[in-house]
Amino acid sequence: MKKGTVKWFNAKKGFGFITDELENDIFVHFSAINMEGFKTLDEGEKVQYEIEESEKGPQASNVSKIS
Repeated sequence: MKKGTVKWFNAKKGFGFITDELENDIFVHFSAINMEGFKTLDEGEKVQYEIEESEKGPQASNVSKIS
């Protein structure tokens, strides 16, 4: 699992970006977030995730908040 910080997340649009430990931006879609109820992330929140390659480049999957 990789670790990163939420750069921004738009709950209305359902996507955002995570900045990884090397300062790369990784796309994240709400469907990749592991949580009950309304799936959203807050700017600056620490997360762990896996990387999938999509047609548009790397995308986060299996995203969990780190407490």
